[in-house]
Amino acid sequence: MKKFFAAMLALAMLLSLCSFAAAEDAIIIGISGPLTGPYAMYGLGVVNGAQIAIDEINALGGLQFAMVDEDDEGDPEKAVNAYNTMLDQGAAVMVGTVTSGACAAVAAEAYNDRVFMLTPSASSPTVTEGRDNVFQVCFTDPGQGAASAQYIVDHNLATKVAVIYNNGQDYSTGIFQTFEAKAKELGLEIVSIKTFSSDDNADFSVQLADAKENGAELVFLPIYYTPASMVLQQAKNMDYAPIFFGVDGMDGILDIEGFDTTLAEGVYLLTAYSADAQDEKTQNFVAKYQEIYGGVPNQFAADAYDAVYALYEACNAAGVTAEMANQDEGFAEVCELLIPVMPTLTIEGITGTMTWNATGEVDKTPTAVVINNGVYTGVQ
Repeated sequence: MKKFFAAMLALAMLLSLCSFAAAEDAIIIGISGPLTGPYAMYGLGVVNGAQIAIDEINALGGLQFAMVDEDDEGDPEKAVNAYNTMLDQGAAVMVGTVTSGACAAVAAEAYNDRVFMLTPSASSPTVTEGRDNVFQVCFTDPGQGAASAQYIVDHNLATKVAVIYNNGQDYSTGIFQTFEAKAKELGLEIVSIKTFSSDDNADFSVQLADAKENGAELVFLPIYYTPASMVLQQAKNMDYAPIFFGVDGMDGILDIEGFDTTLAEGVYLLTAYSADAQDEKTQNFVAKYQEIYGGVPNQFAADAYDAVYALYEACNAAGVTAEMANQDEGFAEVCELLIPVMPTLTIEGITGTMTWNATGEVDKTPTAVVINNGVYTGVQ
């Protein structure tokens, strides 16, 4: 038995040395996000999608990547701690963090440290504001709000709408504000605006009753999937069946344990990715994800996949090498090389064709999906 454990220890040490050697020849990417808790589907999707891209890129030869990841639970303070841990582990660039509040906190640190960040899913403008080293892959909150109003009008989904949003969250508030402004511009009547202040809120009866009493044909939900699932359940309980229209934060609702997916039938989501798209790149990604991790990859996984490929293209264009990145505080040199390159790139990703402006905001066109028979289906 002692010989067995000695052999296992020797094997573990060998694997550790091999992993370290591999990391020395690779640019280490740091990713933090909620890997546990109610929004783990976001963080796990990002880590899994990024890993698929890393494996594909490494198989090409040439520039190599490795990844370290940390659970920040979507909490800003924990995200900063995770960021510092990943720097200690040799991370030279950050593909993260996942949620906007956590990302804004880390971005402030990364700006001072001169660490390059490309967040796959943080969508608040506060993430990039005043920070030349931070770029986004997900379209911004203002973009989602305005595009949602435009889609509702263009497709004649409703003339009277209600909004339920989280006024304690920058993400939700930012989307609502631009939705409201665009709705007014387009003549779309908002008949009810109701809020809540925490995703722990469990009672939406007042908000739904107000929407119903005011004749809302559509309820706009710029919120995350956990409260959205309760909204759908409680709407059914009160025999209220408007069209429900969400944004990217609702992606993942079908994967909530114990959730009755029939409640989400006919729900619209504005997103930049549809897993049922027929292009070869998307089909290959979805097939690999299902084979390795099981389940259908959400938008967060797709955005992370695109983020790693964008980083790969940027590193090649800027002449970034693993040797450079792995020098003591090499992240600062890498950062200064990548910043001017990002606005020159055009990336054909599975979440759309992406370009960036100098402020870090991505330009790509959102699309819509509708939930039919328990799956996301692309719509025009």
